[in-house]
Amino acid sequence: MCYHYSLVASPDELAVRYRREKREVEDYIKTYHISAFTHSECPVVTTDTEIQMFRWGLVPFWTKDVEEAVTIRNRTINARSETVFEKPSFREAVKHKRCLVPATGFFDWRHEGGKKIPYFISLKKEGIFSFAGIYDTWHNPVTDEQLHTFSILTTDANPMMRFIHNTNFRMPVILHPEEENLWLDPLADEGTLKKLFTPYDESAMQAYTVDPGFLKMNPRDPKILERAE
Repeated sequence: MCYHYSLVASPDELAVRYRREKREVEDYIKTYHISAFTHSECPVVTTDTEIQMFRWGLVPFWTKDVEEAVTIRNRTINARSETVFEKPSFREAVKHKRCLVPATGFFDWRHEGGKKIPYFISLKKEGIFSFAGIYDTWHNPVTDEQLHTFSILTTDANPMMRFIHNTNFRMPVILHPEEENLWLDPLADEGTLKKLFTPYDESAMQAYTVDPGFLKMNPRDPKILERAE
């Protein structure tokens, strides 16, 4: 699964990387630890000319009320690629509202006995890379506001990630740069998109252990990414 990631990049760097305008992310600050459970706003890339700020934890457009929205967003942090075209929460979004979720790395835990050992995982040659994401827009009937939210797709783990995430053997769907426009293409069909759901090549990835206390650190503290002793 993918519940924690890092985006150590400035608005300027994101704008250059994705060839987008940066107006929507001018206030974004490099973040070493983004937790899904804070449901904070994160930069995402759509077909829009600007980089957007959406909240993590997808709230489908058909959600009835605020109570249901709060409940469902904790269940839609990730979307399994194997069933994303079937699940009611995701099937419309994956057909019509796909996005890129920029990252510079992500966190996962290995279970050894009673211990949970956190790892930081990144790509060797891609400073900023993209998770395959989907999004939706929900109208809050109480505030009369539009809430834009997203989910990150997951797939089977490659061998390296099977060692790290050794409980249910999952990893986020990471797109190669040449696949990003295809993922965003509104004309791409289901069969074409499903070919992108393969585990990323482990030889292009790297990982090391970090301090278990990073969850309690300030999300903008660079010490979060220091190697554990």
